[in-house]
Amino acid sequence: MLRKLTIFIILGLTVHLNAQETVNLESLKKQLQEMQRVQDAQKAQIDQLTQQLQKLSASPSTSTPAPAKTAEQVKLEKELTVELAAASPEPETKSITSDSLKAKAWSPSDPIPVMRSGSAYMNISFDALIDTGWSTAPQPDMQLQLGDHDPQKRGFSLRNAEIALDGAVDPYFKGFANIVLKLDNDNQTTIELEEAYVQSTTLPLGLQLKAGQFFAAFGRQNAQHPHQWAFVDSPIISTRAFGPDGLRNVGTQLSWLAPLPFFTELTLGILDGQGGTTHSFRNRGDADVLGVQRFAGRTTFDRHLEGIQDLIFVPRISSSFDISDRQTIVVGVSGAFGSNDTGPHSRTEVYGADLYYKWKPENAMEGFPFVSWQTEGMYRRFGAGEDVTAGLGAENIRDYGVYSQILYGFKPRWVSGLRAEYASGNKASFDPNDPFRGERYRVSPVLTFFPSEFSKLRLQYNYDHGQYFEDAHSIWLQLEFLLGAHGAHKF
Repeated sequence: MLRKLTIFIILGLTVHLNAQETVNLESLKKQLQEMQRVQDAQKAQIDQLTQQLQKLSASPSTSTPAPAKTAEQVKLEKELTVELAAASPEPETKSITSDSLKAKAWSPSDPIPVMRSGSAYMNISFDALIDTGWSTAPQPDMQLQLGDHDPQKRGFSLRNAEIALDGAVDPYFKGFANIVLKLDNDNQTTIELEEAYVQSTTLPLGLQLKAGQFFAAFGRQNAQHPHQWAFVDSPIISTRAFGPDGLRNVGTQLSWLAPLPFFTELTLGILDGQGGTTHSFRNRGDADVLGVQRFAGRTTFDRHLEGIQDLIFVPRISSSFDISDRQTIVVGVSGAFGSNDTGPHSRTEVYGADLYYKWKPENAMEGFPFVSWQTEGMYRRFGAGEDVTAGLGAENIRDYGVYSQILYGFKPRWVSGLRAEYASGNKASFDPNDPFRGERYRVSPVLTFFPSEFSKLRLQYNYDHGQYFEDAHSIWLQLEFLLGAHGAHKF
């Protein structure tokens, strides 16, 4: 009897345990199905956002097949994936350890998030450009290399190391900041807040608003950071019109994407217009041996903001067209208008036109091969005021110039290029030997190798001929390295 009772109890426990295992198995299956549903929903959201990105790209032709994704689009998709994963509810199946459900390992191409709170987040990256080389000019920065981020001397120089911060402020704004560190000839560090602005994300009717410190949307070169350049130095006419730092200042900018069958964007920037980063406008200039601040040879005065006429207005219109499935062209015209500090009624006008063309075959691998051609022309009229003490009358100082560059990505990671430049201007009475003026041309072949998307090596030769200096030859080698994923830039 006892033996039968024991067998009955054991059989009962076995049935109960089997039933319990069946319940657990069913529960795990339901949890796995829930995870699959969440993943499918995320994938659908990513596909929808990817389609929107392609429609808003610089060449949004609806009559041709969608172009291959660029590196910038891939980075944007990765950021969107991270954002959607953070916003979605976590499934309750943390105990499941299937390899297909494990978290994706971090990649160097992913953003480095340093803060996240709901829909707000912030990414950080660091990019440095190190230059070395030689020039027949003993001091290249005095006449040849006039850009603030150009190689400045024989030997080694580090003129751009930037910390970039970007992220979502809230559902209505995104923010960006760019802090630049650079070393002078005495190896002393200078820090500048190059850009810090907020940009709207939800305005209707194709409008977008930007506010803060930023590069003006003038042409193609001015708005680019040094790590975006195709050459180690900035074009001659750019430094002549906008000075060593380019045109950037505190202000606001409104852009409108016109509802046309081809990409067309109209932009109006309004800048404060004061300081060294507005070289041709309300800029006090440099101090002479007596400590008097002068620009164009004239004593300058602090021209305070008295009305809208003292601001800088920067209008621009650009359009993009798909010539074929393999070819895209972008054209634009720009202007910059404002007062300067050489007289109570002195004004400056800068005009520009630019063209960009790119060819890439349908079967391109990693974006190669490709051919791109960029050309930009600029004209500046600087209305210089009268300075009786210096013996200078009022005059219009005129400068004009053009650069044209072609790049050939002949195989993955390898790009060759050639740039030709010319700049000149009328005779001015203040200083015939001003290195920013006089007739000058430069020819620059370049070869760039990208070990990966996070580094590059660039070798460039410059032949310079100037009206006020002898022929000069320079050769520069540049190394760039990037930590973290830098924010995508405009096409």
